[in-house]
Amino acid sequence: MLARLSVCTREEQRSVIRFLWAEGVKGAEIHARLCTQYGNNALPRRSVYEWIEMFENGRTSVMDAERSGRPSTSTTDEKLEEARAIILTDRRVTIEEIALQLGISQGTAYSLVHDILGFHKVAARWVPRHLTEEHKRNRQHICSSLLERYNREGDNFLNRIITGDETWVHHYEPETKRQSMQWKHTSSPSSKKFKSQPSAGKLLLTVFWDSQGPILEHYMEKGVTVTSVNYSNMLRNELRPAIRSKRRGRLTQGVLLLHDNARPHTAHLTINTIRQLNWEVLEHPAYSPDLAPSDFHLFGPLKNALRGRRFAADDEVKEAVHDWLRSQPQTFFSNGIKKLTDRWAKCIEKKGDYIEK
Repeated sequence: MLARLSVCTREEQRSVIRFLWAEGVKGAEIHARLCTQYGNNALPRRSVYEWIEMFENGRTSVMDAERSGRPSTSTTDEKLEEARAIILTDRRVTIEEIALQLGISQGTAYSLVHDILGFHKVAARWVPRHLTEEHKRNRQHICSSLLERYNREGDNFLNRIITGDETWVHHYEPETKRQSMQWKHTSSPSSKKFKSQPSAGKLLLTVFWDSQGPILEHYMEKGVTVTSVNYSNMLRNELRPAIRSKRRGRLTQGVLLLHDNARPHTAHLTINTIRQLNWEVLEHPAYSPDLAPSDFHLFGPLKNALRGRRFAADDEVKEAVHDWLRSQPQTFFSNGIKKLTDRWAKCIEKKGDYIEK
């Protein structure tokens, strides 16, 4: 392994940059080689690119230019306003394009945009659907009604809520890029991650839970879809007995069922079944997974826990899901139900628009 040059000057590294650039070495590789030799004393990546740009523009000296004592003109109020106008005109403009339009280096443009103006590029957030004004008014109205009821009845209202929803669970779900991150030394080779897809094998899971924990896990048979008939049978023949055995007194107190507006949940047969069970269905606005506890609190952590694991059979998937649900503390579920009040309030505050995560 090559020995590092722990003692060096900036001018020495700039000479190396100029030499390697002249040989056609890319900026990223130049920076990597500097890090290998100079370790923590290596010039930052941004400086490497700035000097490459200056060499490309004809500069030959690696020494710092003499300063006249006058303030830099690249960050004057005029430049700031020009940069702000460029960004407001095109939110997708790049640092390279800003630097070119302003006639300044990319490093200066980056500092001007990020450090002085305070702009940061972020990806657009995906939402389930474009909400119309009618959708937003309906979301506001329902959230206001539910929040008013909570203010009247307090925690007893939340404790009576039983919520449920469906989701697909795969035999294999790839890790996210963030989950695969690992510590890397500057001298270590870059790790690689190959693209992969979720497995074809999957199960349709329905989970019902409340502030105390899971109540029912149900898996649809292969080739069978959720209909009002099998959903009603699940409520009557599986969920009701599970509530009776796991939540003593809940049936007497009265069940508040919270599920979304999927067709099987709102069909006449389902409505009649719920009426016969003497349960109350809480209103849930259309296209609102951000207000459904299973979507915003349960399914994400569950699937993250299963990512990267390969299951050979359906029973292995069921066992893994069961173990994960049972391993969560009671506070995990109570916090998920309590989040409803904050989300109702935020929905009202945002005038019915979607809630940020």
